[in-house]
This record gives sequence, structure tokens and C-alpha cells, in this order.
Amino acid sequence: MQIGQAAKASGVTAKMIRHYEAIGLVPSAGRQPSNYRDYDDADVHRLRFIRRSRDLGFPMDRIRDLLKLWSDRHRSSSEVKAIALAHVAEMETRIAHMREMADVLHALADACEGNGRPECPIIRGLEGSDAGGPRMPAYLPPGSVNH
Repeated sequence: MQIGQAAKASGVTAKMIRHYEAIGLVPSAGRQPSNYRDYDDADVHRLRFIRRSRDLGFPMDRIRDLLKLWSDRHRSSSEVKAIALAHVAEMETRIAHMREMADVLHALADACEGNGRPECPIIRGLEGSDAGGPRMPAYLPPGSVNH
């Protein structure tokens, strides 16, 4: 099948399929005499695996590791479990940091009268001059937790 058909069957856009090929996550597709990429059911199955892994938030390096284990019929399920549990721990850390940020923003919003006056605890909190207010958490961007 051509890339558009593979994209539709796998739920991965043609652009992402090309990207996954470029970074070596999927092998380069064979070519038809017309030079169109040629995909088979195994390629679509692999693309679905990648899409589902991305849906669950796995970073590319972990997906690469999971693909290697998926292809290895002699794999140890403990390796797969360790990857999944490490990912869960990272997600829980990010969730905790986001909860902390939401709590601080709620506290700042609660302290703000929301009237027509210019005095605003939210602005003071964002500029860091509200020493007596809630502590501002350090932002932890996605993927910044050590792997």
C-alpha cells in the first residue's frame, strides 16, 4: 500500500511516517517502480504500536527501546515492565509539579480581589515580589525528568 493508505490504516499521518523513517524508528519503506513508498501489514502494525506508545506519552527513545523488545521474541517481560514503570514514575512527578503550580495559581487568584484597581497579587506573585504569598514552584517541562 502507498503511504496515504498506510497512514489511514495506522492512524499515523504521512508526515509522521516520513519522520519516523528519517529518524530510524521504522525502516525505510520499499519502493514501487513508480518510486512511491510501499508498505505492508507488518509496517502498519509497527506504526500502530508507535502511535499507541505516543498516545501513552512515551518519548521517542523509550519507543525505540520498546520496539526492540517487541521484535525480540526472547525478551524478558521484566525489561518491558521496567520501562513502563519508569515512564509512570516520570508522569506522576510531572503531575505532582503541575498540581503544585495549579495550587499556587489558585492561591494567587484567591488573593486577588478582581476589581478595577491596579493592585494585583497575581502580578506580584509572577514578578516574584510577593514574599509573603504562596511559594512559586519550579516549572518542570515535559521530558526533563532523568530517564
